[in-house]
Amino acid sequence: MPMFGRIFANDEELGKKDDDRKRGKINTRSPVWSARKSPPWRRKRTVLYGLIACIALFLFFKNIPPPDHPPLVRPHYPRPPRDAPQTPPHSKAVNEASAHKPPRPGKPSEAENHYFNGPIRFYKLAVSLHAISRLRGHVEANKNVLFAASSLRSASELIPIACEMAGWDRNDVHFAFMGRDDLDMDEFKLLNGVGEECNVNWHDARPDFSPWSSDYRMGVSVSAGLGHIQTFMHPQAVIVDDPSREEGFFTNAIRGKALELGRALIELTTDAAENLMWITRLDSASLAAFHTTYVDILIHAPPHASGSLIRLLKSIENADYFNHRRPHLTIELPTEIDPPTADYLDELVWPPIDWFGAPHTSQVTLRHRIPRRIFTADEASMRIVESFYPARPADSHVLVLSPHVELSPLYFHFLMYHLLEYKYSSTSRHSGEAKNLIGLSLELPQTYLNESKLFTPPKTSDGSKVNEELPEELTPFLWQAPSSNAALYFGDKWVEFHSFLTSRLSLDPAKAPSRPKLISEMYPSWLEHLLELMRARGYALLYPNLPPGRESVASVHYELFHPPEEYSKPKPTSAADPPIPVIDPQKETFATDPSSHHPKQAESSPLTSNLLSLLPKSGTVQELFELPLLSHEGHELDYSAFDSTARAFTTSFRRQIGQCAATKLQPEVKPMKADDLFCDHDNDRSGLGLGDFHLGGPHRRPPKSMPTVKDDSEIRQNEFEAHLNRQAGKPLKAEEENSEESAKEEVAKTKESENGDAEDQSEAAANRKGAKEKAVKKESDVEDDKVEEDSDQEEDKGPDAEDLAETDTKTDKKAEKSQADDSEKDTSKKDVDEKAPVRDRGW
Repeated sequence: MPMFGRIFANDEELGKKDDDRKRGKINTRSPVWSARKSPPWRRKRTVLYGLIACIALFLFFKNIPPPDHPPLVRPHYPRPPRDAPQTPPHSKAVNEASAHKPPRPGKPSEAENHYFNGPIRFYKLAVSLHAISRLRGHVEANKNVLFAASSLRSASELIPIACEMAGWDRNDVHFAFMGRDDLDMDEFKLLNGVGEECNVNWHDARPDFSPWSSDYRMGVSVSAGLGHIQTFMHPQAVIVDDPSREEGFFTNAIRGKALELGRALIELTTDAAENLMWITRLDSASLAAFHTTYVDILIHAPPHASGSLIRLLKSIENADYFNHRRPHLTIELPTEIDPPTADYLDELVWPPIDWFGAPHTSQVTLRHRIPRRIFTADEASMRIVESFYPARPADSHVLVLSPHVELSPLYFHFLMYHLLEYKYSSTSRHSGEAKNLIGLSLELPQTYLNESKLFTPPKTSDGSKVNEELPEELTPFLWQAPSSNAALYFGDKWVEFHSFLTSRLSLDPAKAPSRPKLISEMYPSWLEHLLELMRARGYALLYPNLPPGRESVASVHYELFHPPEEYSKPKPTSAADPPIPVIDPQKETFATDPSSHHPKQAESSPLTSNLLSLLPKSGTVQELFELPLLSHEGHELDYSAFDSTARAFTTSFRRQIGQCAATKLQPEVKPMKADDLFCDHDNDRSGLGLGDFHLGGPHRRPPKSMPTVKDDSEIRQNEFEAHLNRQAGKPLKAEEENSEESAKEEVAKTKESENGDAEDQSEAAANRKGAKEKAVKKESDVEDDKVEEDSDQEEDKGPDAEDLAETDTKTDKKAEKSQADDSEKDTSKKDVDEKAPVRDRGW
C-alpha cells in the first residue's frame, strides 16, 4: 500500500477501521516520523544481545584446547544388577567421590596435588558413632578412650597399643583414622594384622575428597571430626603418635581442639611400644588426669655436698619424660655454696630448650639461706616444709629428694604409673582407698626408722609365684613410715601437714610433755612430726619391692653421706687434742674403715629396662587393700587393727600433746586441716608471743566471747569483798585487829611518857586532826563513786562517813595506811571491772 494511502484514509474499509478504534488524544506529531522510528526498549535489547554474543565468541575461542591435548572421555557408570543389595545414598556419594577428582582451580599457582577446599562432609563417621550408643557416650564420665592417627605409619604404631589396652577390659577403646589415604577400612585393618581378638571400635573420620584436600581443609576436618566424636563419645583421653611421625595439619588441629574441649591429649614417643606400654594398664579416669597432674621436686642441699648434688641433678636431666611437662625444681642451698655447685647451677637450663621454637620458661627456684648458725630441729622442719605449698592441692604434688640419691632414667615412668593408678583411678576414688595413702616412695628402705636392724620387706600373702625368673614373688606394700630420700607426697596431704606443723610448733614446750624420738638422727627432723600425723590419721606410704641387688628406681649412695645439719655436732678443738698422725703414702693403702660407713646393703643400679618387666605380676594392677600393711614399727597388721591403733593414738595425742580434756569430744575432721588434734588454741598463740595481746590496745576490754581466766578465784573473791567494804566504809577484820593492838600500844606508850613535852602532844593532836581530814575527804570520794553504783549495791552500803570519827584509834590507823589503801583500791577496781557485773562506764 502506498504511503499516502495510509496517510489519507479515503478507502472505505480503511475508514471503517479508523472508526472502530478508540478515540484518544490527538497526536500532534507527524505520523510519518512516528511510523518510521523504533521504540527505545527495542534498541537497548538489541545492544545487549550483541554484547552477549561477543562475550560468548570470546570465551569459545579462548577455551579451545590445543591440538596436543588428549580428548576427554565421558565417565561411564555401570548399572548394578537387579539382585544386588541396595546401598545407602552416602555410600554412593563416597564411591563417586573416590572415583572422581574435584575440579581444579583456574589459577596455575594452586594447580597441585592437594588443592581442594570445598565443603566438608563425613559420609562414614555417622554410622560408626551411632553404633556406640550402648557405651554411654552421652555421659561426661565414662570409659571411652580414643586413639587417633592421620598417617599409615602412625596408625601401625598405635594399633598394637590400642589392642593391648582393649585386651585388659578396663576401657572402651576407639580408633579414628583422619588421614588422606583412600584405603578402605577393611583393607586398613587387614594390612595392620587386626584380628577378631582386637576389641576396638573403628571410626572412619576422613572427609570427602580427602586425597585431594588441602592442608587447611584437612586441619578443619580433623577439628570438626573430633567435635562430632566429642558429641557422641565424650572420650576421657585422646592418644596420638609422636608429632615427628604425624602430619603437620593433624598435630596442630588435634592440639587446638583437645584444648578447646578440655580433653587430655597424650602424645606418645617413638619408643612407646617398648617403654610406654604401662599406659595400657590404666583406666579412663587415670588417663583423664594425665595432663592436669603437676610434680614439683624439692631438694635440700647440705653444706659441702656438691658432688652428691650434681650427680642427682644430672640424673634428673637425663631422665625420660615421654613428652610430659618437666617438674618444677626447687633447691634449698646452704649459707656457703661450694664453687662446683655454683658453676653447675650457672649453666643449668631446666627444662631443656625446645629447638623447634617453643617458648622457654625456667622451672628452677633457688633458695639461699642467710643465717650462718645451725638451725634447731623445729627451725629445720619449718624451713623444709614451707618450701612448697601447692596451688592446686588435688593435682599438684611434691617429690622430696635427698642429695645422696641417684634417679633412674625411667623414674618418671614409675612415678606417673603409680600416681595415676592409686590417686586418680575410678577404683581408688569410688572405694575410698586413696584417702589413707599419703604418697609414694621410690626407694626401698634398708633399715627400720630407728636404725636398729636391717629391714625385711614382706612377700606375697598367698605365696603365689607369677614371674618364674625371680626367685620369689615380691609385692609392693604399705608402711606407716615417712621417707626423705625419694618420696612423693600428695598435695592435699602436704597442706594438712602444714596445718599440723603450725599447731604443733605453736604449743608451749613447758606444757607439752616430751615424747620419745622414734626416728634416727640419720634422717631430717621433719619426719618426726610427719610420723605423728600419719599415726593420728592412719596414713601410709606405698613402697616398691623390687628384687634386691638388681635395677632400682632410686639408688641411695652412702659413701659421701652427710647427716642432717640440725643433728650435726661439730667437734670442739682444744690444745688437748691428739696430734694428727703422719701417714706414709708408700706404706698406707688409704683403705677406708668399713665401720665408719652407714651399714647398708649393696647398692642397686638405676633402672634402664622396660618398667613392666620388673613390676610384680608383669604390671598387673593390684588394689591397695590387697597389699601388705605394716605399722611404723614394721609389724604386719590387718586393716581393722590398723584403724583401731590410729584411733587410740589420736585419743592419746589429743590428751597429752593437744592439751584436750578427757571429757571433750573430738570435733569433725575437716579436709586438709589438723585443728581437731589440738584444743588449747590460746596457749598456741601465747607460744607465738601473742597471748597477752588484745585487739584495740591495753585500755580496751576483751570481747565477751573470750573466756575469763579463773585462776586464784578464792583470792579474787576476798579482794572483791574487801573492796566493797572499803567503799561502804566498813573496817576490815584485819584492820580491826590492828586497831585494837595499836590502841593498847598507845596506852602503854602514854603511861611510859607521862613526863613528855606538851609540844609532842600538840603535834600528835595535829597529826590526828590531819589524818581525820584526809579520811573524811577520802570517804567523800567514795560517796561520789557510790552514787554511780546500781540500786542493788546502794542497799548494801554501810554507814555514812560520819561514823568514821567514833574512835581516834581507827582514824589514826587509816591515816597511816591511806596511801596503801589508794593503791590497793586501784588494783581492786580492775578486778571488779573484770569480774563484777557493773555498768559500762565508757572505757
